Amino acid sequence: MERTVSLISVVVPVYKEEGNIGPFLERVVSVLERVASDYEIIFCLDPCPDRTEEIILEHREKNQRVKLLRFSRRVGQPMATLAGLSYSCGDVVVPIDVDLQDPPELIEQMVAKWSEGYDVVIPQRVSRTGETVVKKVVSHVGYRVINRIADVEIPPNTGDFRLLSRRVVKELVRLRECHGFLRGMVALVGFKQITIPFERPPRHAGMGNYNRFLGSLRIGFNGIFCFSNYALGLSTWLGFLTAGFSLLLTAIYFVLKLLGREILWGNPTTVILITFLGGVQLITTGILGEYIGRIYEEVKQRPKFIVDRAEGVQQQTMDPQ
Repeated sequence: MERTVSLISVVVPVYKEEGNIGPFLERVVSVLERVASDYEIIFCLDPCPDRTEEIILEHREKNQRVKLLRFSRRVGQPMATLAGLSYSCGDVVVPIDVDLQDPPELIEQMVAKWSEGYDVVIPQRVSRTGETVVKKVVSHVGYRVINRIADVEIPPNTGDFRLLSRRVVKELVRLRECHGFLRGMVALVGFKQITIPFERPPRHAGMGNYNRFLGSLRIGFNGIFCFSNYALGLSTWLGFLTAGFSLLLTAIYFVLKLLGREILWGNPTTVILITFLGGVQLITTGILGEYIGRIYEEVKQRPKFIVDRAEGVQQQTMDPQ
């Protein structure tokens, strides 16, 4: 028996997006009116100096289904998205970017897959129009590395744009991780998932304010260090390899000494060896630091976000069971 949507929630993290609010709402509202009896659009706003907030509130005056969460400080896209999930009420929830690179029209296909029994429907990019070569390379390598070593499998060429059933949202909100890597968290929660391919268009207006080069690296590191202990094991094997190399070099020196051979490359080799050992130590210390830093963030148990203003929404109480 096919499921029908009574209420669909759309979660939209925004920061300095005044040029995209109107065109986004124009397209997304027409889609939501076709696929559900009712809908809500929750803009999750990091405080910003432009007119993004005013424009959202202007649209809210015309349509009360447009809602707003404004945070007390900038929390970043991952936390903004998780905040929107925790305030959403829909049978299904769709996190989506406002720049129209995630086509709202795909929501209709996603709801159709949900009606067939899937709890997670993930649009998968066939192309990445408008992105720099560097970002494409970082994304490609990042997904390959994460799926090679992580404890969960994350479909490549995907973002936070996806449809989540209510029970998936409930489990996501219960997770205590403070990194907000939604792709990994959804994979960790599990349930029945499917991908649908799409051609990703360029941004409608402006420049991306989230997930630039350093942001993409940070997200990739969260995927590696928050969902796998592989790097710790790798640093151990790197230590053994270095020790073995040192023993081999010692044996070569010893044999050459017994044979009475003159060693002309002692000083350069010593420098190379010291540099190599120092590099390995820095790598392993850095890996330990990545894990320790994340442990430090988790044990503080600070709130993931603080809401300064809520228009039309209230936080949902999740059943701890």
